[in-house]
This record gives sequence, C-alpha cells and structure tokens, in this order.
Amino acid sequence: MPAGAAPCRSGLHPRVPRYPVQVEVPKLHQSASGRRAIPPMNHQERRAAAGLAGIFALRMLGLFMILPVFALYAHDLAGATPLLVGLAIGAYGLTQALLQIPFGVLSDRIGRKSVIYVGLMLFALGSVVAAAAESIQWVIIGRALQGSGAVAAAITALAADLTRESVRTRAMAAIGVSVALSFAAALVLGPVLGNLMGVAGIFWLTGGLALLGMALLAGVVPSPASSAIHRDAQPVLVQLGGVLRDGQLLRLDTGVFLLHLTMVSLFVVLPLSLNDTGLAAARHWQLYLPVVLAAILLMVPFIIAAEQGARVRGVLLGSAAALLVALLGFALLHNSLWALALLLTVMFTVFNLLEAVLPSLVSKVASAGAKGTAMGVFSSAQFVGAFLGGLLGGLAHERLGPEAVYLVGAGAACAWLLVAATLRPPRQLTLHLLPMAELPAAALPGLRERLLAVPGVEEAVIALDEGVAHLKVDNHRVDWARLQAAATGA
Repeated sequence: MPAGAAPCRSGLHPRVPRYPVQVEVPKLHQSASGRRAIPPMNHQERRAAAGLAGIFALRMLGLFMILPVFALYAHDLAGATPLLVGLAIGAYGLTQALLQIPFGVLSDRIGRKSVIYVGLMLFALGSVVAAAAESIQWVIIGRALQGSGAVAAAITALAADLTRESVRTRAMAAIGVSVALSFAAALVLGPVLGNLMGVAGIFWLTGGLALLGMALLAGVVPSPASSAIHRDAQPVLVQLGGVLRDGQLLRLDTGVFLLHLTMVSLFVVLPLSLNDTGLAAARHWQLYLPVVLAAILLMVPFIIAAEQGARVRGVLLGSAAALLVALLGFALLHNSLWALALLLTVMFTVFNLLEAVLPSLVSKVASAGAKGTAMGVFSSAQFVGAFLGGLLGGLAHERLGPEAVYLVGAGAACAWLLVAATLRPPRQLTLHLLPMAELPAAALPGLRERLLAVPGVEEAVIALDEGVAHLKVDNHRVDWARLQAAATGA
C-alpha cells in the first residue's frame, strides 16, 4: 500500500488509478466439467518464472552448500571454536531476516531489478570475504554479508509484476520448487566440492553463482513495463500490525522458526558424527543422496493428506512427534552409521513436508489481501530460526558436547509439538485475485458488499491501486458467473 494510504470504511483503497484495468474474462469461465479454465503461461511469463527461479536457486545453493562441510574444515581457520563455527553457519539468517522486508519495500521505490542487482552484489561480496578469510571472524562477516543480499521479497514482487493474476501461483510455485531442489543438491554437492576445492573454493564458487544470477537477471528475466504493489506476493508495511496480532499466523511463524533452528543446529555437529562412524568426508554425499531422494518420495502421501483439511492437524502433530523422536535418536545413536541414515531420512522427510505444508497453511490462514505480508513475516521467522540454530548449536557444542546439540533440536521439536497441538485447521478457502474493469465513482460504494453477497465469497478487499479485488472463496460454492457480473458492475 502506498505511503500514507489506508483502507476506508467501505473497504476500498482510496487511491483510484486513472487507467483502464482489463477483466480477464477467460479466468472466470468454467469448463464443461464445472472447473475454471486455467490459461497457459505466455512466453514472457515462462521466461520470468524460469529466470527468477534460477536466480533464487543459485543464491540458495550458495548458502546451503556450506552446511554439510563447514564443521569439518573450520578447524583450519584461526580462532575457530565450536561457538564461532555455529555462528558462522547461521550468521546469514540474521541479516536476511532483518533486511528482507526493507529490501522488498525499497524495490517499490527504486525498482525490482535494481534491488536484486544490489542484493546479488552483496551476496557475491560476502562470498569473496569468506573465501579470502583466514580467521573464523572474517568468515562470520562474510556469511553475514551474504545474508544481507536479501532479495527474496524483491524477486517475488518482480514475478508478480511479470505475470497475470491467473498464472501467478504457478510462477511462485516454480520459485518454491527451486529452493527445495537447491537444498537437496547442496547436501550432495557440498561434500564433493569440499573434498575437491575446500571450503574456500566453495565460497569462491558461490560468488561465481551470484554473478551468474546477475547474468540471468540481465539476459533472461524481462523488465516489467511498470511495477505495482501486489498484496498477494509482497509485504505491505501497514499490514504488519494485523499479521503480527493473528494468533494462528504466529503459530505457523513459530513452527517454521523452530524447524529451521533445528535443521541448522543439526549441521553444527552432524558432519562430525558422520566422520566418527568411519564415513570419510569425501563420501558423505553417498549417504545424503539416497536419504534426500527417499525423503522426497516419503513426504508425498503426507502432503496429500495435509491438503485434506480434516487431516492437516494430524499431519502436523505427527511430523512434530517424528522430529522429536529423530533428534533424540541422534543424541543416543550418533555413533551408528545405519542409525544416522534412518534418522536423517525421517528428519529430511519432516523438513521437506513442513517446508511445503506450512507456507500453504499461511496462505489459507492469511486474510484476503494480506498474504504477501504474512509470507514476509513467515520468511523472516525462518531466517531468525536459522541464525539461532547456528548460535545455540555452537554454544551447546562448546559447553556440553555434540550430544547436547541434538538435544537443542529435540527441545525445539518438543516446543513445535506443543504449538501444533494448539493450531486450528484452517477453513478450506482459496485466495483469489479478481481483475476489475474501471468503474465509475458512483459504482464504487457498496462494491465490497456486492462481492460478499456472491455465494461462496467469504472475504473481500478492494485494491483499486492494483485494479483487483482480493477474495477468499469456497471453490465448491462460489458462483463464478455472478462474481464476474459483480466485478464489472453489471
């Protein structure tokens, strides 16, 4: 929402654009089966989705590749202690959390691509600092600089600028899949590259990936004709208060915070535990690869179950319990390679499952028009969890030994179990963007009420600066033809 603007009592955004907004009629038409016809992406939208997903993947690959190897090689750095090693692993999370929303807001003012270029340059600079570091303190500074290139919100906002409302979900899904794949690839590539070029070499490669991301931004991603606020894809500052007061959203934020705290703390000592079982560092990928593939397959039925509203609470409680059992198992059985393989399979299955289910729940719980803000807070909670995971894991390792690090994760899993027990299954409503034709001023009063009168429309927020209405609808009840008539003033 532009600075100084606020919704008025009628539910309309007071700043009305003086340009025509076209109605995408095919979006609201139904097929013979009764379902809405979904238009295909055009060439520009495919380029935008592929290019931005590639940039996201390259950046996250660079952040994650260090996880499975850093604890093994950090002893070569001057001043290295278990606490500082943990801090180096998680330092990116703090700066990422602090700057993600501000960078997204800045992209509204100076342009999406400009912010993304700056973010990628900061990421490359941090990689160079870490690569050239001879002390653990400089690696921490480099990792913090990497995190300061917080371009996630700007990338999703650019994706929204370059896609129609009817295909935007697919573009965002492509970006989300790229993050999941980059994490899986990083676990396999990290040990291989660590053996070939060392940690410094991985950081140099990471800097090169940032430059490749800039090349994708310049050569593949189109430049938008104009940029606008997209409440479904980016944070809006005036909505932060409402999002932070929503108890259900805060529970989901707490869930992703605890999940990433657990995952990052695990990697403070897991590589060392694998070494202690006799598995050489250069061969760690041989464990990670089958475990990651198995976890991806195992999570699918649980995701399907979670999409059925009545079962989502059971899936969340079961995942929290499985996480707790796995972390306790790590503490007790970390000297057995087979036990570690089994426990890692459980751990990664739960991680991948919750990485898919929790954002979906945020979308369902968030009020109409507040999804972008809710997702911004959710992502910030995730990165704070990563930072504290490294910090607390390093502290526990230094003071109490490696078993204590796994118990830190078990404590987080126990807290998540308690939080999941208080979550209410969300109503099975779908966020929907309804493009509107420009209406005469006399037709604006009562527009929100007319939309809410359509069967199946549960929430409506009119955003005239975007030219859309943000709706939450029950797809089984909504009358699309009547909704089309209400949007066009018929």
